[in-house]
Amino acid sequence: MNTARRFSATLGAFTVEVETGKLAGQAGGAVTVRCGDTMILATATASRTPREGTDFLPLTVNYEERMYAAGKIPGGFFRREGRPSETATLLCRLTDRSIRPLFPKGLRNDVQVIVTALSVDQEHYLDLLCIIGASAALTISGIPFAGPLGAMRVGYVDGKLLFNPTYTQMQASALDLRVAGTADAIVMVEAGANEVSEDVVLQALQEGHQAYQDVIRMQEEMRRAVGKPKREYPLFELSEELVHTVAEKMAGRVMPVLEQTRSNEARHGLLDDLRAELLSDLGEIYSKVELFAAFDQYLQSVVRSEIVNRGYRPDGRDSKTIRPISCEVGLLPRTHGSGLFSRGETQVLTIATLGTVGDEQRIDGLGTQEKKRYIHHYNFPPYSTGETRFRLGPGRREIGHGALAERALLPMIPSKDEFPYTLRLVSEVLSSNGSTSQASICASTLALLDAGVPIKAPVAGIAMGLVQEGDRVAVLTDIQGMEDHLGDMDFKVAGSAKGITALQMDLKTQGINTEILRVALDQTREARLFLLDKMSAVIKEARPELSPYAPRISLIKINPEKIGAVIGPGGKTIRGIQAETGVKIDVEEDGTVYVASTDAAGAEQAMIMVRKLTEEPEIGKIYTGRVVRTKDFGAFVEILPGTDGLVHISQLADYRVRSTEDVVKVGDEIMVMIIDIDRGGKIKLSRQAVLEGWTAEEARERDRGGRSKSRSSSS
Repeated sequence: MNTARRFSATLGAFTVEVETGKLAGQAGGAVTVRCGDTMILATATASRTPREGTDFLPLTVNYEERMYAAGKIPGGFFRREGRPSETATLLCRLTDRSIRPLFPKGLRNDVQVIVTALSVDQEHYLDLLCIIGASAALTISGIPFAGPLGAMRVGYVDGKLLFNPTYTQMQASALDLRVAGTADAIVMVEAGANEVSEDVVLQALQEGHQAYQDVIRMQEEMRRAVGKPKREYPLFELSEELVHTVAEKMAGRVMPVLEQTRSNEARHGLLDDLRAELLSDLGEIYSKVELFAAFDQYLQSVVRSEIVNRGYRPDGRDSKTIRPISCEVGLLPRTHGSGLFSRGETQVLTIATLGTVGDEQRIDGLGTQEKKRYIHHYNFPPYSTGETRFRLGPGRREIGHGALAERALLPMIPSKDEFPYTLRLVSEVLSSNGSTSQASICASTLALLDAGVPIKAPVAGIAMGLVQEGDRVAVLTDIQGMEDHLGDMDFKVAGSAKGITALQMDLKTQGINTEILRVALDQTREARLFLLDKMSAVIKEARPELSPYAPRISLIKINPEKIGAVIGPGGKTIRGIQAETGVKIDVEEDGTVYVASTDAAGAEQAMIMVRKLTEEPEIGKIYTGRVVRTKDFGAFVEILPGTDGLVHISQLADYRVRSTEDVVKVGDEIMVMIIDIDRGGKIKLSRQAVLEGWTAEEARERDRGGRSKSRSSSS
């Protein structure tokens, strides 16, 4: 029996429709969410029993990108969707980061949220619908969840904020901000921007938070109308006796470790010794998971208390001090550009590679973007934290951090017309103790400048933290790993001296107010300017010359109708030019031809060959051509590839010619001038005009006279 119920809410200038009770009836909660013709299915299900031996919430969020949603058939041999695309992975992370803080801290049951794209109109974004759908499915399910949650995208065009803008509207936007939160507080922020001020970002957050309140109202209505009773789930809780026992045993022993040890590795080693001692003393009474959880809880209470009460951080800094900075460029001899950035024990090496237009990344997805010419990859090997683990390629975190660094630098990348290269940056994390994504942004700026890329402005990034105990709040600049782990917020902000280019916020609490965000944004600007000064002391602007190992790219504009002449049948012509000259050639649909080579002579030769293939015959211009046929009345000369014209016998020499082959034979190269092109495209040439220095008009007059005399003689 169909018991479908439909609910609606205003989201910006559009209406969002949410339906439940029709699809996926056996899921814990299931809804479809629609805006325009974009539609997703979101389900939320939890296991009936907790996962044993875990000390975290086993939440997984999956986004199923289906090509049928956009009327496409997947590429590849199997014609089936394969591993998640980068876009799908980022959407999973966005949804996960929005809902994770709203689950009970002690929940150990597996929770799985699956979002499937059903229809995409390429005007309304999927990401907002995924967050709203996940929240709605959890809200009406029996799973404990402190929602509902709303989400909003905010754009900024011509000095005005846009709420839930379309793809088309966002093309002109200087800001792409996504914010999610409850009725009272913000939980998640993700943004890319084109040097937007802190005031505009704060305004976007405040007004964006208000703009999704109707979505929250709708979900509250759904909960009352169709929501399932919340099930009783066992929560992992430590006994008061264990908490008290651990606190007694560790009293006065944690702070000396924090005060005397600045090295992350040494500190972790000493803390591990304390854990091992607890396990040895109490392992017969309590499980390892319980003991370690109790120790971490005690450590957290000590660190947080010291920060909010004494202003003392684990490495001795005050709330605004940045760890020691060092920068270096040009480390690697054969790469096109390299930059090393170190902040305390965090160290990142970024390598910049310049490629040709043909190296652009092709994207086969549900969106409208098909190519990328700026690509940023981020690698986080286990040795960077002194660990070992099996490597299976980039995980969600690595993809997310690479995308954040890419977003931060994208507004600064010169256009293809200014700098016709494809850019790939790879950030290698060599050592990690907090905020490697922001160190990647700094290292990438250094690498781009070292590679000679004329970026619009240098960009730096910093990560902020938060410790909130009741009314006491501490906002921390440049958080290290322990502060990230034990604190309440990871707030990353990147930008130039002029404004913000990227922003990302994750919370461990159930929300944050905008006043705290204002303080954090003010501190990030101060820190960003400090970092930019440090970086400019090493390299201020792009190097004037590219690396000798980077390709030199020249471009020619040709008539698009001549593209076929350059490509040739089956690509034969262009392959021949590349083989002969050693260059790489890329041809755009608009007639732009890119010639790339590290050999200047080869590039020049290739450009001459392309020009000859695409050149339009011009009256009065002199060409060196090859005789391809001879007749009694004259010779046919190929002046451009595939283009020939007739030199009448009367125009072959500066004297009277009795026979064409008295002057030229097939295969001879001669200089000729185009003296006329008739309506049919037939070309008249003159060798005599070149020999005697005539203009095309003089040659035409003499040609007419010569032909008349020839006709009189023959009669």
